[in-house]
Amino acid sequence: MKNSIHEECGVFGIYTKESSYDAATSCYFALYALQHRGQESCGIAVNDRGLIKCHKEIGLVSKAFNDEKIKALGHSNMAIGHVRYSTTGTTVVENAQPLFIKHHKGPLALAHNGNITNAQELRQKLESKGAIFHSSSDSEVIAYAITSNRLKTNSIEEAIKKTMKIIKGAYSLVLMSAQKLIAVRDTIGFRPLCMGKTKDGSIMFASESCAFSIVGGEFIRDVKPGEIIVIKDGIITSDETFCKRKPKLCIFEYVYFSRPDSVIEKNSVYKARLESGKILARECPANADVVVGVPDSGLIAAKGFSEESKIKYCDGFIKNKYIGRSFIEPTQSMRENVVKIKLNAIKPNVEGKKVVMIDDSIVRGTTCKRIVKILKNAGAKEVHVRIACPPFKNPCYFGTDIDSRDNLIACKMSLEEITNFIGADSLGFLSLNGLKKIVDTNNVDFCVGCFNGKYPEAPPKEPLKNKFDKKIELKGKIL
Repeated sequence: MKNSIHEECGVFGIYTKESSYDAATSCYFALYALQHRGQESCGIAVNDRGLIKCHKEIGLVSKAFNDEKIKALGHSNMAIGHVRYSTTGTTVVENAQPLFIKHHKGPLALAHNGNITNAQELRQKLESKGAIFHSSSDSEVIAYAITSNRLKTNSIEEAIKKTMKIIKGAYSLVLMSAQKLIAVRDTIGFRPLCMGKTKDGSIMFASESCAFSIVGGEFIRDVKPGEIIVIKDGIITSDETFCKRKPKLCIFEYVYFSRPDSVIEKNSVYKARLESGKILARECPANADVVVGVPDSGLIAAKGFSEESKIKYCDGFIKNKYIGRSFIEPTQSMRENVVKIKLNAIKPNVEGKKVVMIDDSIVRGTTCKRIVKILKNAGAKEVHVRIACPPFKNPCYFGTDIDSRDNLIACKMSLEEITNFIGADSLGFLSLNGLKKIVDTNNVDFCVGCFNGKYPEAPPKEPLKNKFDKKIELKGKIL
């Protein structure tokens, strides 16, 4: 687990009636819009009249694809894409998606966002029946479970329904068979998945609605928890057999994961973050001269805090946009300077002033500590830290990389101790009740297990992180 919470994955799928339509290019641009959800690997699979081709690589969309690689995929009327951040499985090309499987009843390509909590148990059962796995991700378990059921059923839809009865956890899926594009969301609705369309009648599915506008589409609606939507020959069908409840969406989608211009469960992410800042200002007021936000996800909450408190908002930091997550940190001294390289204070805006610093979360506390130090080195008289969510006190099993309580600072220290550790003059967190008020809950309930330990579904008995990548424990002397 890193110093901050990381995104899970992003999925996209598109179907058009026009056989000459370049679905691969649309998928490529959509993945750019979803790049914030995962930067470890990416891939695109296209369907050309039943023939599926796939290209995937480690790294960003801009690295993995160019004109030549897109053209090599060919023209098609159907495509799915994926950007990945690993919450299970290591960063190797074998774990990149979409996953592609061939069998005598036809091909299957799959892209998955979420975490399957009983993946290890299911994998062992599948392996005992002869399945051979090539990756260490739980997504391949879903793909093989669907394939296993497809060999015994008359349609891919039947196979998916049988699989949904046995898999547990979070899964927002887009799939392609030889003739169909399919979207599936787990029965609890942990992760977002929505449907869009273009003026020419193309139908799309994506983790977030921000992926639609970049390809000339518009948002239609969210996929319901438990819903299976199938597109074949331009005809859309929906199976709601498993639709029984409002979504229990991960509330951190509004706090951090999703792009501000997305709409999830009929709620604007931008407005939710603005409201979180306003509620935070009421719950944890501060005597200060200016409010600043930590880029990027703290900026909108900071504006909300400023509006509610009437304390002036200003830009406190400049962010270096050319430093990515894969920035090399070979020595301890360089690790100490990473935050300085990524962020620098705007001295005239903070020097000699009492500053309220708004951020989305605190995990280990080390990053927050360095950011506070940057402000004080720039001459800030006082730094009052306000966090737009409650303290993290529990692991997440459904799609983020909070895999243990061991490194969560809120599990080790009191509020006063955390304040002293990060070097702040005061510290305040948004309450859980306050967090739940940031959106209209008529459309959605929330999973808040990482804050209060109460999960919508029973957590697994063993940690999920890299569960299929464990080294052999050797006994005795190695010769």
